Amino acid sequence: MPTAKLHITLPETTWIRTLSESYPDAEFRVLAALPADDDTGVGLVEVSAPDLPDVVGEMDDAEGILRLELLEASAESALVEFETTDPLLLLSVSESAVPLELPLTVRDGEAELEVTASRDSLSTLATQLEAFGMSFDVEYVRELSDSEHLLTDRQRRLLDVAVEEGYYDSPRNCTLTELAEEVGVAKSTASETLHRAEGKIIKQYVTGERSAYANG
Repeated sequence: MPTAKLHITLPETTWIRTLSESYPDAEFRVLAALPADDDTGVGLVEVSAPDLPDVVGEMDDAEGILRLELLEASAESALVEFETTDPLLLLSVSESAVPLELPLTVRDGEAELEVTASRDSLSTLATQLEAFGMSFDVEYVRELSDSEHLLTDRQRRLLDVAVEEGYYDSPRNCTLTELAEEVGVAKSTASETLHRAEGKIIKQYVTGERSAYANG
């Protein structure tokens, strides 16, 4: 099944494009996104920016943000839960029945998204993005034929460091907080990234075991 990496230009009328273009050095990493009632969406985003208080303040005041709650903050990043009336990317992905692979990153008016689906579903996703007013460029489309492409670069790097630092040793020689500091990300980001990487590896293992059992 192919995986594709897209760079999506967000619609001009959305708060996330306006805000991210106003602060081009800011990075918005969407860690979770769920549809809510009445075509709204609820999201969890990690915001990193040199002028972080200004970015979060303008996000709270942005038209299209119904609710914002600051869950965690440091000098460099903030974890924010929000509800929005502009879940266009979430809606377009849902309409195409393509699984939304998180986290996705938004910088300077553009979202970076990696999806794995059938070619028909990817084609439907392209149609839905255009229908919601989003243009896009395709960085690559490739077949995931082996474990080399199972994990994203971020997931692979974090797992490598986790193994090197003894996070998976028993007893552990490295805490999650120490691991996050070692790779330079928030603790919540490290936890989410590890969870998704471990999930992919376990699913591949279970699928392989079932296939071996069936063929045996």
